[in-house]
Amino acid sequence: MQDYKKIDYQRNKDVVLRYIPGHFVTPNSHVNYYMDLSDMKSRQREARATGEELAEMYLASDVIDTILCLNSMEVVGAYLANKLTKAGIVSANSHQTMYITSPEYNVSGQMMFRENTEHMIRGKKVLVLIDTATTGATLRSALGSVRFYHGQVVGISAIYSVATQLEGIPIRALYSNRDLTDYASFSPENCPMCKSGVPVDAICNGFGYSTI
Repeated sequence: MQDYKKIDYQRNKDVVLRYIPGHFVTPNSHVNYYMDLSDMKSRQREARATGEELAEMYLASDVIDTILCLNSMEVVGAYLANKLTKAGIVSANSHQTMYITSPEYNVSGQMMFRENTEHMIRGKKVLVLIDTATTGATLRSALGSVRFYHGQVVGISAIYSVATQLEGIPIRALYSNRDLTDYASFSPENCPMCKSGVPVDAICNGFGYSTI
């Protein structure tokens, strides 16, 4: 594996996108960059900076009841909620504070919520928070799950996103293809790196990577 490269966020030096070029396999695609967001998700100072910068994109929102965190984004989600609350973004919850939750996955890989957490989604205005949005498969699953439990998705936040919207819902991201202009994602059967015999460097998911 090569050494990390990084891109500093213009407005906040504590928000740093670390990435490695190569050939990586994710659950939904093959990509030419692995983005290591583990420090942004787990190191207190970076997680706070990330959550607060994401919050800046929602300060004109009316109501957010729940932040649905995907791919271990709960720490960032808590700082995001804290900044939104301090800025005056309200929730319709009886306790006047936001829920920060994450889904469970059933044996079919579908997102689900049990009876003790279902109330955090049902009838709520939900902001979906994800680390990276590339193919959109994980986000589509999340949108479907929220609708199944009769919640309303009012926004999508990401650290990095290829797309600017999904199903008519804007994706607000700190980084995009403007920052990594040659980022590419391919379906496994159409991966040019595979066809050219480029070996896979690592298998990746929302928890991290394992080299081969």
